[in-house]
Amino acid sequence: MTRLLPDRFVLLLILCVALASILPVTGRAADALHDLAMVAIAAVFFLHGGRLSRSTVIAGLTNWRLHIAVLATTFMVFPLLGLAITALLPDSLMSPALRMGVLFLCVLPSTVQSSIAFTAIAGGNVPAAVCSASASNILGMFVTPLLVAVLFGAGGQGVSVDQVEAILLQLLVPFIAGQILEPWIGPWLRRHRKPLGLVDRGSILLVVYLAFAGAVVSGFWQRIGAVDLAVMLAVDCLLLALVLAITMFMSARLGFSREDRITIVFCGSKKTLASGVPMANVIFAGRDTGAILMPLMLFHQIQLMVCAVLARRYARITEAEAVAEAAAGGDARAAGHNAA
Repeated sequence: MTRLLPDRFVLLLILCVALASILPVTGRAADALHDLAMVAIAAVFFLHGGRLSRSTVIAGLTNWRLHIAVLATTFMVFPLLGLAITALLPDSLMSPALRMGVLFLCVLPSTVQSSIAFTAIAGGNVPAAVCSASASNILGMFVTPLLVAVLFGAGGQGVSVDQVEAILLQLLVPFIAGQILEPWIGPWLRRHRKPLGLVDRGSILLVVYLAFAGAVVSGFWQRIGAVDLAVMLAVDCLLLALVLAITMFMSARLGFSREDRITIVFCGSKKTLASGVPMANVIFAGRDTGAILMPLMLFHQIQLMVCAVLARRYARITEAEAVAEAAAGGDARAAGHNAA
């Protein structure tokens, strides 16, 4: 039952939305917090780069078929499903901002921490998961703005060169700096992963608060009601269910090992909140960012709950198979002893 409850971070996200709804920040205070959020996000990606071990990356790079499968799911299957679902939904059930939010969710890269954690719990290929999830995030800094430009460009809502440069400056440059310094700072960062995780979560909470504060000032809750939230919940659940089914079926049909299939399922089905929030802040600056982020925030919690249950199920199956193999081996040794 506890796996179906929101985790502590999601509860903090909800509190941020509630605080922004009651006490939205405006004026100079909002500008100051926005500058602080940009510095915090840059620090997060610097720490990601510094923590990522070179040896782990090299160990995972050789499994190129797995990485292609994950990237294809993340940047091709997801957007196609998003386009199909939003095209089938009538305008009366989904506002333009929420529709943009669904498509934006679908073009985001995978998560890093939760993809690796769930892969490890389920008994998957952890080095490949580290490499694949990290590659997804690095490529996402280029691919996500490009896909946004393609999907939204027809309506005059694409991204400019300046926005792409802003994303690269805020996310990619700090990440590269962290990777350059990894031989010196990496061991210390990996030893202190838990306290440094506060920087990750704190920066996301700050950007979410700012996004929803701006949305509230512009009348967000007057435009978004219970029906909108119910539709978004249904769409997110449908997206996740379809992607999980596709990754399970295709990875089996393509002949991947059990460990690699687990990695494809958990890395291919995730969407990152850590990269998505700052990207939305840049790409959709001056628009209804709070509504655009709503599908992503709901999907974040749904993927955590569903994948936690799924990872435990994989783990139980793996344990049962190991017990059965051990028992079979014991029986075979006993039979050989009796025969002798």
